[in-house]
Amino acid sequence: MLFSALLSADTLQINPNHPERYTVVKGDTLWDVSGKFLQHPWQWPQLWRNNPQIKDPHWIYPGDTLYFAYVNGEATLSFSPNGQDYSDTELVPHVRESELQQAIPMIPNEAISQFLSSPRVVNAEELASSPYVLEIVDEHLVGGIGDRFYVRAIEHPEGLSYTVFRPGKPYVSPETQEILGYEAQYIADAVIERPGDPATLRIMKAEMEVQRGDLIMLSANGEMALNYFPKSPESPVAGSIIQVLGGVSRIGQHDIVVVDKGLRDGLTVGHTLEIFRRGKIVIDRTRTNEPEPVQLPDEQAGLLMIFRPFDKVSYALVMKAASAIHVYDKVKTP
Repeated sequence: MLFSALLSADTLQINPNHPERYTVVKGDTLWDVSGKFLQHPWQWPQLWRNNPQIKDPHWIYPGDTLYFAYVNGEATLSFSPNGQDYSDTELVPHVRESELQQAIPMIPNEAISQFLSSPRVVNAEELASSPYVLEIVDEHLVGGIGDRFYVRAIEHPEGLSYTVFRPGKPYVSPETQEILGYEAQYIADAVIERPGDPATLRIMKAEMEVQRGDLIMLSANGEMALNYFPKSPESPVAGSIIQVLGGVSRIGQHDIVVVDKGLRDGLTVGHTLEIFRRGKIVIDRTRTNEPEPVQLPDEQAGLLMIFRPFDKVSYALVMKAASAIHVYDKVKTP
């Protein structure tokens, strides 16, 4: 049964309402375009891999027209009708003038960019061992851009750039009540001017004022990545949405959520999970004198993609919202 399920998951499933051709417009993403032709957009590499004309699906630009066809029984997209390959056709040299454009991205990068370097997730050991703000230079109560502050202790710095953060609320598993980590609320960026105990740092960028007791960690600029390859997890994953980021109360398309599964559960960047709205319990009094509680089934509500996994939790982008999504709704392998 497991083998059959894996085969079913790998089978290319075509959107029955797909267009015969589509012209890419500015603002499209590869996910959007794939969804026009596939029931599961993360299967897009299979659709394009069948076509020799599209060597790299990331090199598709606004104005390109894609044609859908079956070639030798396989579904394919191409830059020409009927999936014909004109790569060997003799071409006449000519000059073509066109506006310089960027290839369309896989996902809307602006939706996640601010969450790639901050905030972060830290564990109890990191909270206990992180250097902390001792004092603001010139006896200021708080520090802003350009101000210097003293930190205990950075005697042997591993880099020049540091992030100031404030411990936030814990992320808790709704099933086991395990504390999965703590939100590291971003405060400011700083550079080290003098190592030691105390060390001296200067604030270069700030979202909030730096206070005594704020914690310091090495900046994670190296984590920035904007190339994604959506795919289904190799093994079953079942978890829950435990928080929504960005100050929104209702979860919709392109919102950022926290999932209670991470690297230890096999999740990596690009993994897609289906979202299911938890079935509520209703009271049935129709054919009984005693009220009977009935558990309603879970209903499919959308799809998300993991873009920043930590050890026990992950940040994910909601790619599709078919209905209202709430904190504690379930997520699982498609």
